This record gives sequence, structure tokens and C-alpha cells, in this order.
Amino acid sequence: MPIPVIDLFAGPGGLGEGFSSLTHARVRAFKISLSIEKDEHAHRTLELRAFLREFPPGKLPDDYYDYLTKRITREQLFARHSTEYQLAAEEAWLAELGGRDMPDGKVHERIHAALGNAKKWILIGGPPCQAYSLVGRSLVIGGEGIEKYEKDPRHELYRQYLRILAVHQPPVFVMENVKGLLSAKVRHEHIFEKILRDLRYPVAAMPQTRRAPRDDLEYRLLPLAAGRGDLLGEFQPEDFVIRAEDYGIPQARHRIIVLGIRSDSAAKPGALVNSEIATVEDVIGDLPRLRSGLSKEPDSAGAWRDVVKEIADAGWMNNGAIDQTVCEAIRSAVRRVGSSLNRGGEFVTATPQPKRHAVWFGDPKLRGVCNHETRGHIRADLHRYFFSAVFARELGRSPLLEDFPKALLPKHQNVADALKETKFNDRFRVQTANRPATTVVSHIAKDGHYYIHYDPSQCRSLTVREAARLQTFPDNYHFEGPRTEQYRQVGNAVPPLLAKQIAEIVAGIFA
Repeated sequence: MPIPVIDLFAGPGGLGEGFSSLTHARVRAFKISLSIEKDEHAHRTLELRAFLREFPPGKLPDDYYDYLTKRITREQLFARHSTEYQLAAEEAWLAELGGRDMPDGKVHERIHAALGNAKKWILIGGPPCQAYSLVGRSLVIGGEGIEKYEKDPRHELYRQYLRILAVHQPPVFVMENVKGLLSAKVRHEHIFEKILRDLRYPVAAMPQTRRAPRDDLEYRLLPLAAGRGDLLGEFQPEDFVIRAEDYGIPQARHRIIVLGIRSDSAAKPGALVNSEIATVEDVIGDLPRLRSGLSKEPDSAGAWRDVVKEIADAGWMNNGAIDQTVCEAIRSAVRRVGSSLNRGGEFVTATPQPKRHAVWFGDPKLRGVCNHETRGHIRADLHRYFFSAVFARELGRSPLLEDFPKALLPKHQNVADALKETKFNDRFRVQTANRPATTVVSHIAKDGHYYIHYDPSQCRSLTVREAARLQTFPDNYHFEGPRTEQYRQVGNAVPPLLAKQIAEIVAGIFA
């Protein structure tokens, strides 16, 4: 029988996807029994994926692909498979933990109902800890500041995770969070050290908790990276940081991940196994080539081409403002820009074959790419993106603001400040082809400046699907909602392929 999983703050389901994708003899090792998410758009994505998990691995119904290609609606898809949909609706719960309309008792009842009589199960999730990260920025809080911190509603989100840990006392838990917790302090106390104490003794940390089966509950807290800790098995806070790129994830994503094992278990879990580096080009180079759009003016393939080609005659191209090698490379790249590319769409017919993780990403029945539609950019940003992509290809790094010709820089005060202080001077960041990407975060929803495609002939920021590839979501993982919300979901997620590797370790604990 699959081991039940309760997924808190589930987002679009990245962490849960990793656990549910682990199979032994074609049988899932884990089953998501309940996933809780408060955002409506992320919940719709989560519910759709929960629906698909009701079918055996590799046996998705043809109707799903008809939904992706807009032959049928979401409502028609669910109506044709009503039994699976009802189970998915029970699993994926739209609810705000700690919200005014969500009493703790109701949450505990749902968890009890989802688990049934299961003794072996796991709690997973990444409670948002922005409150702690904000504390880290100011380093020390005192006086009125500490009161404001204690009242911050985001502080309560971590306590919700802790409360569920104290009441339900799972044999194993996995908690993921931002690396910024390591530097956060309140009144000279490191917040992450306090979190570790709380996780080790959750009932003691939540004295108001009732219905706790064991008041003396204790967890062993273990990092998952190999080689952490000293000879006595003692761990430092930084030992809990996972560098995703070390494990085949095509992204330099550094996150805190804590594995907790209830103290009545003597299990000695293994560690993550290092893997060959995966680069940006390894995982997005096979996707259909697209052009960006023109924003704030009429857009067409021809108009877009003409705007990009204007760069060859720009004054800064002919006044010695940039390196001659880069200048010649720009002229050469401009000559190759045509009008044959389109902007993609919610589904693009194609037969993609990435260089890395092809089996993981692939679905032979998909016959295309979903969520692969480009943004529009203003004329000036197209020139900046083109310059940046050529610069990165020629010099092997993304340009800093001081590398730009002055005529190409935005006339913003914060740009001038960045040039003086050298802070945030990578305002236009190319995801270079031969390295892992920089961290994909929710800011990608706001603009594409930090996520410029390495191919100048496409002259654009990354699509949702390209960002999802960098996060290692399978190609048949469809993100719901407006495109901005799709970006936000991807940026907030845990890479599923990393989560699957964690699931392998957890499965060994229950073996």
C-alpha cells in the first residue's frame, strides 16, 4: 500500500509531485492523501494534478490531452471522469491554514479523515517564512519592532505547520524553506536555530496544543546533503542547505530542507547522491523557438523583426561604446533575425527531446508543449535583451549594468543608484546556455529582466514552460490561471525531480 502524505502549503504541487512520482514495481510508493493550498490559481493546478494521479502511472486518459489542446473544457474533462474528479476534489483542499474562517479543529478533522488508521505516513510542506526573512534584513528587532514581528500574520504560518506536527505526530516530516532563514535574527537570536528547537520538540513549542498523543514527542533532525555534520553526528544550521544543482537540477537553487524522524524510530536514512550538472540548454534547448511580442505598439512578426534589426544602426553601436568583438557579434546576430517565428501559445505542437532528463520530462502522448507562450516587451527592452544575449554568448557571462552602453540603460533613478553602489547591478540577466540557471523565483511573474533567453534570435524572456523545465516539472504538468499566475506558481515551487530524490530517502526509512 502507498504511504499516505499530507502536503501543507502545497502551491502547485512540486513537492507532492516528487513523492507521488516515485514508483516501485510500477506501484506508487506514496499517495498524496491531502494537499492544502490557499491560492485559487495554484489550487486549480493542484486539483488538476490530483485528478491525474487517480489514473495509473503512464495511463492518463485521452481526454486530458484534448483538454490541453482546447478540444474540451476543464468541466467536460471532469464530468467524463467524475469518480476520479471527486477523489481529486477531496485530496486538493482550497483552504488557508490559520485563516479567520479556518478553525484548527476543522483542519485536524480533515487530516484525520485523510489518514484513516494509517500509522506510517509523512507530513511535507514549506510554510512561508517571509516574516523571518524580513527580520533577517534588519538583523535585530527591539522595542516596538518585536511586537510588530510577533503580530506578522506570516509568522503564524510556520506555527500552523508546527501545530499540525505536534497534534498528529507523523513518523517522518520534510520541511522546506528559504536559505535566508540562516541570517535572520530577533534580539540577537538566530531564528533558524529556534525553528530547529521547535521542530525537535513540537509539543513543548506549542504548549497551548491539545489532543497531543505524546507530550514528550521528540524528532531527530537530519540534513539530506552528503558529507554534512562532524564526526560526532552534530549538525550546524548551514548543513541543512541543499544546493539543487548538485543533484541534476538545472538551476542554482539553494534551500533549507529538514528531514525529521520521530525518536521512536532507529532508522538511519541515506543522503542525496550528487549528479552531473544539468545546464539551461540541456533542458530548454529542444523547445520550440519563439519570438517575443511588441508591447505598447502594434505587434506582428514583421514589425518585431524590424524593431530588433534597428539595433544594428543604433548610435552606441558605432561610437566605440562597446567592445568591438561584441559589436561584430551583434551585427552578425542581427543578420540572422527573421520573421518566421511565432509567439507560441497555451499548447504548441512539437516533438521535444531534451538532452537531460528526457524520460522524466517526456510523455509520448503529449505531442506538444503546454504553457509555452511569450510575453510582449517594449522596444527598448528588446534591444537590451538582444545586447545581453549576444554579450553572454561571446563573453560567457551575463552583462552587468556597467557593461551596457549608456544609451541603452533605462533612465531610472534606481539604475543610477545601482551603478554607484554596485548593488543589483545585474538588472538584465541572461540565463546562459552552458550553466545551471539562477534561482527561479516568483519575481519572474513581474517581468522577464532576470530571465532572458540565451538565444538572441528569439530576443525574449523565458516562457512559463521554460521556467517549469528549469524547475523540473514534467511536460504534461499544466499550470492553470492567467500567465502571470502561472509564472508565480512555478517560481514558488519545489523542483519535483529533487523532491523525488528526497522521497527515495524517505521510502528507505519505512522499508
